[in-house]
Amino acid sequence: MTTASQQSAAPRVNPNAPTEETVLSVEHYTDRLFSFRITRPQSFRFRSGEFVMIGLPRENGKPLLRAYSVASPAWDDSLEFYSIKVPDGPLTSRLQKIQPGDKVLLGKKPTGTLVLDALTPGKRLYMFSTGTGFAPFASLVRDPETYEKFEDVIVTHTCRQNGELQYSTKLVEDLVNDPLVGEMVHGKLKLFTSCTQEKSDRMGRPTDLIRSGELYKSLDLPPMDPSTDRAMICGSMPMTLEMKELMQEAGLTEGSNAAPAEFVIEKAFVG
Repeated sequence: MTTASQQSAAPRVNPNAPTEETVLSVEHYTDRLFSFRITRPQSFRFRSGEFVMIGLPRENGKPLLRAYSVASPAWDDSLEFYSIKVPDGPLTSRLQKIQPGDKVLLGKKPTGTLVLDALTPGKRLYMFSTGTGFAPFASLVRDPETYEKFEDVIVTHTCRQNGELQYSTKLVEDLVNDPLVGEMVHGKLKLFTSCTQEKSDRMGRPTDLIRSGELYKSLDLPPMDPSTDRAMICGSMPMTLEMKELMQEAGLTEGSNAAPAEFVIEKAFVG
């Protein structure tokens, strides 16, 4: 028989505490970038494009958590993440060393503005990304709803070096064989990549390529038009803010979950 005093002494379980998940696979692309998959709790629900807190326990017992966009689509049985490696980063210096079978912490409350619900209906969807900002779009390009809502889907990915484009390039190339969206992406999905440091077929920051008109010329598309075009933006703070200005100059209005409009940015990574 349990007494009242024994019941009150029992530790309280925080319903919002992160769950402990198992690492299923890890893939390293360069000395700066890697991706990993973890188990997905049956109760974990999210919309493609959202982010969640990911982390590892500290020695003092308190978890060290950071916001990570979920790179896998909402229908996937496991959860994929795409991460940068920071040698002296409090979390990534340890996270980059994880192996299959290791445990990581997963938050319970996914959220974010890079979701289809935050955009008004349109003809064409642009997803502008730099670096690991491609992660939420890795989720969205694998979601059938994206192709049901838009006639054309254009993903741009800009990195410093060619090797850093491996993740996005392979993912998009493999989509034609995807059993769920393979037929939907045909003729609809375009990937536009560029590098800023290493010599490549296309050089330049995405904002400069928009201003020069090269992006539209390469894609054989007209400039942004608020009556037909919608945009999502995720990347470094300078890129995000500059891209936001370009969208507003083109006449697009920023949207949110509460008030859908023509373009959205992920403020969680901008600060």
